[in-house]
Amino acid sequence: MKNFKKLFTFFSLYIAQSIPMSFFATVIPVMMRQENFSLSAIGMLQLIKLPWILKFIWSPLIDSSSTKLSHYKRWIFSSEIIYAIIIFGVSFLDFSLNFNLIMALIILSFVASATQDISTDALAILSFKKKDKGLLNSMQSMGGFGGSMIGGGLLLLIFNSIGWNYLLPILALFILIAIVPIYFFKGEGLDTESMKDKPKAGEYIKFFSQKGIWKQVVFLTTFYSGLIGILAMIKPYLVDLGYDMKEIGIISGVFGTSIGFCTAFLGGFILRNIGIVKARILFATLMIVSTLYFYIMSLSTPTISAIYIGIAMLWGTYGLSAVALNTTAMNCVRRGCEGTDFTVQIVISHLSGILITIFGGKLADIHGYNGLYIFETGLALFSLLFVTFVLNKERIYEPKAVGQV
Repeated sequence: MKNFKKLFTFFSLYIAQSIPMSFFATVIPVMMRQENFSLSAIGMLQLIKLPWILKFIWSPLIDSSSTKLSHYKRWIFSSEIIYAIIIFGVSFLDFSLNFNLIMALIILSFVASATQDISTDALAILSFKKKDKGLLNSMQSMGGFGGSMIGGGLLLLIFNSIGWNYLLPILALFILIAIVPIYFFKGEGLDTESMKDKPKAGEYIKFFSQKGIWKQVVFLTTFYSGLIGILAMIKPYLVDLGYDMKEIGIISGVFGTSIGFCTAFLGGFILRNIGIVKARILFATLMIVSTLYFYIMSLSTPTISAIYIGIAMLWGTYGLSAVALNTTAMNCVRRGCEGTDFTVQIVISHLSGILITIFGGKLADIHGYNGLYIFETGLALFSLLFVTFVLNKERIYEPKAVGQV
């Protein structure tokens, strides 16, 4: 029961940060196009995500200043309240008249959300034993998938009915409600020794100086690289097959993310029962099966049933893999640097995903979807070989005490 309460507490924090982000990422491009913004201007919208890429810069501040449970709570409460206040304030602005101000405020709100994420991740690592980290990362992944499904799907439908000015206050209220469970969190099972073991300021930036860390970096860069390019190109692929926006929204945005949500939940139990080593190998194998399926499917015009099967395999494997990647990252943090080290690792995986997406798009332009799927199958095969023959230990390396390399 205590574990369930803890898992629910962190699930609520993760979904609180992801729903507004998914909503803004979905609705703003639509509103910009309706206001006749150029496609290049809409493409620049990706810059609003910069706080989530640059959050490693201020993560040491959160680690170094947090030696008690109350300190982490203070970071979480303050950042989420700021997040909610900014979103509430944006609801009073006119999109066409105050566009630049709205963008600036949204970026500022994402800084607050990223700060909450650093604090939440650090506290989560300290709150769960190693055997339960798979379940914890199920909650984290489910929060992300659930946020995408609600923020990019359900809220878009509500937005069309009630508009910007009425929806955003509801969104701000949801954020405040979602942080209520952390108020009642008493720190059961908290690793208080690690909280007190804080390094000197300069030690936080030495994550990459650790012996054997290259294995972790390769893993973070390549583990689900075989899926990222396909995920990024799935909507253009469906457009080219003749599906309209509503159908694509149902197939990928609703059905796909629902499958990811469910398999993320399942992934935590798989990790707990068979261990992270076997789970990584199993999930990497499923990635190859998924990429090969898309290659075979692209050789002819697929039926709607074949597409749904492919989407289920793609998002299902992604949900499982996200749990394995996050759990591996949590197992490789230094004491006292939980927020910093985990943040750095997740940023590495995000950056590699961006690069693979860019390269995959150019590859699909030149060689078509067939060429993209062959490339992604090759990446998935490399990932399987790496986790099987190189990354074959419970931990990639044993994190040393801070200050040792």
